Amino acid sequence: MPETTLLIGTRKGALVARRPRAGAAWELGPLELPMSEVYGTGIDARGATPRLFAAADSPHWGPTLFHSDDMGRTWNEPGEAPVAFPKETGASLVRIWQIQAGPASAPGVVYAGVEPHALFRSEDGGITFSLVEGLYNHPHRGEWVPGNGGACLHTVVPHPTDPDRVLVALSAGGVYRTRDGGASWEAANRGIQSYWMPEDQRFPEFGQCVHKVASHPSFPERLFAQNHFGVYRSDNYGTSWETIESGLPSTFGFPMVVHPQEPETIYIFPLKADSHRFPATGRCEVYRSRDGGKSWTALRSGLPEGEYRAAVLRDAMCTDGGDPAGIYFGTRAGEVYGSPDAGDHFEKITEHLPDVLSVRAVQLS
Repeated sequence: MPETTLLIGTRKGALVARRPRAGAAWELGPLELPMSEVYGTGIDARGATPRLFAAADSPHWGPTLFHSDDMGRTWNEPGEAPVAFPKETGASLVRIWQIQAGPASAPGVVYAGVEPHALFRSEDGGITFSLVEGLYNHPHRGEWVPGNGGACLHTVVPHPTDPDRVLVALSAGGVYRTRDGGASWEAANRGIQSYWMPEDQRFPEFGQCVHKVASHPSFPERLFAQNHFGVYRSDNYGTSWETIESGLPSTFGFPMVVHPQEPETIYIFPLKADSHRFPATGRCEVYRSRDGGKSWTALRSGLPEGEYRAAVLRDAMCTDGGDPAGIYFGTRAGEVYGSPDAGDHFEKITEHLPDVLSVRAVQLS
């Protein structure tokens, strides 16, 4: 039976939870990297032993990237800053928001999305990184503005079969893609609205506040996006987008997750509005679509009853890649929930944690 491992990043450290087999009790490790904000977590499961990543932002030491090769029992930080802007840019790293392993065809490649808006690439499994200069020097860069959370590149979607193709999302710059390994980038936002703009400027070339983008490896041309007001699908790798909002209680939220086996099945956690960041219906519920966003169903089994006020952030929901698929999310109330059956039934894994910022999971034979 497979073992499931959860890597949970919080406002005051990170911890690992393990379930040795289906139906067994969860085993929680200690809170590591204490007092560091862990906005970005990642699991690179391409090797014989998974490598775990924790992007830790210490109020004393600043931001850095730790890794673990023993499933979180010990954490290592390189002697030199693993992610750092070249001196000539004049920029300083504020935060690492995203750690994403590259495709199987590029086993050493790991990406880091950071604040201020930039993408870094590692060729040695996430030990050292270099700036992707093609994006950093893009002519639009001077017009990208911070979202409410900062000037962050928070999403990296590598193409599963073509290592030269990568798609990223920025707050508030929008979606960009490369087809030549990062040498050149183009905006990919046609059809995505900027609701705060004047009526005649609602569909700009770039500048949208995209919150999360996801795709399924078997259909990489199809993308799903949760926007700052707006839920979208693209069937042509971001060339154009259409709304998939019918049946949702709200179009505002942060995470977007695709089922690991079913490319038409997606999950979100709707919030009421940008100025009212609580669950859209006042209840703790995940919304699932099994037809690519044509219809939606609220999933509540095993989740708290009654009024609920905690939100779920963009990287605090994930799957474990298993079959059947496990779905997991953490809340700003310090709770973590998991479903072993693709969202049909949830259980509380832990509570009373600091504010949960990120969750990643993997199943291991």
